[in-house]
Amino acid sequence: MVIGLYNTPFHGLATKHGHIAITAAVAAAAAVAAILAIAIVAAAPPGLQPADAGTGTDLARRSSSRAWPNVHPNVETDFNPQVAGPQVSKSAFIHPFAIVIGDCYIGKMVLVAPTAVCRGDEGTPIHISSYSNIQDGVVIHALETTEDGHNIDGRRFTAGGDRLAANDTRFPEGYAVWVGERTSLAHGVMLHGPAWVGNDTFVGMESLIFNAKVGNNVAVGVASTITGGVVIPDGKYVPPGSVITTQEQADALPLRVGSPYENTNKAVIHVNESLAEKYDAEGLEKLARQREALMEKGMMETSGQGH
Repeated sequence: MVIGLYNTPFHGLATKHGHIAITAAVAAAAAVAAILAIAIVAAAPPGLQPADAGTGTDLARRSSSRAWPNVHPNVETDFNPQVAGPQVSKSAFIHPFAIVIGDCYIGKMVLVAPTAVCRGDEGTPIHISSYSNIQDGVVIHALETTEDGHNIDGRRFTAGGDRLAANDTRFPEGYAVWVGERTSLAHGVMLHGPAWVGNDTFVGMESLIFNAKVGNNVAVGVASTITGGVVIPDGKYVPPGSVITTQEQADALPLRVGSPYENTNKAVIHVNESLAEKYDAEGLEKLARQREALMEKGMMETSGQGH
């Protein structure tokens, strides 16, 4: 589900101009809340069309930014001449305060939380596999993958995690950022491509992954840094606050099993899958109407009409 973000400049509308200002403010609040409610319950918003009509998939491609300004295509540039809109599974949930731009794939049951950003306008494409979660404040972006029409060495990975040379025939089908299935990017994570993160991996709050590969079933402790072209092997544990910049450091890491983070990702995946499912249109419409009523009440009290 893609939820559009609309401007709602209600605060401060109740001024000394009295009933006219209050009436206008209430009308504006009601009008915008009505628009929001319509946007939330719309099953097939304008401009969101099947990515591959007739194939039976549940993907949709964003082709117009007028209805959904927080989810829109990239712009054409000399380093990225291909304009593409995000591909979003119908069962994914993108919060209205999240931003998804350009060549980003969002898989089934993915939760993209408030203030998260997936920006596929420089290095592309970005792929978030099914059942993963992008929590509040996460930033996903990538260095450019081509320059003057030529591929750049090492700037893409295959889906399986091979780093691609510029002359590799697989480069055009590669990924600037790949996130596997059932993987958690916790609050405030910076994932900057070229980067590859495997399946069933947990990346702790405020961690940075840049120019690196993190394997399957890895647990990354909070506030860690992983960079320098390193590869974190499958099943490893990165203790909180670690700075991993050499392959020697990566290979010496302890195992996740038996660590304090051994079962962290399993619990986080359960919570975020439930949130993606339960943040449905009905619940958001109810919230919009509750906020509308509260705004109207506050404006009436400010004007002195509530006494």
